[in-house]
Amino acid sequence: MSAGGFCKLPNGTVVVAMTLPSPTAGGGDVRMIVHAVNRARALTRLRNLGLRAVYLRGNAEPPTPDEVTAVLHHPDGLIWRTAPDRAAELWHPIRALKRQGSFLASSV
Repeated sequence: MSAGGFCKLPNGTVVVAMTLPSPTAGGGDVRMIVHAVNRARALTRLRNLGLRAVYLRGNAEPPTPDEVTAVLHHPDGLIWRTAPDRAAELWHPIRALKRQGSFLASSV
């Protein structure tokens, strides 16, 4: 089950953060941050990448200010890194996760 949350920005857009099981063979969790027009669009962006069973229920783990800043400064508006226990790790674009394994064939 994924945990996540969202925050609405002053311009009306939202940033959605979700902690999901890693789609790569290494296991663990990844934290995905998505910037979109609304929550539905953010989840659609993740589903279009192959994460079909992604749902946002509640707002238990909203994005931190650092996560919001990181995703707003990234041209794709979709970034990830391993779960928050390794906060010193830099954010990666989504294409880096897709290169690591059979990301599109995974089922979360």
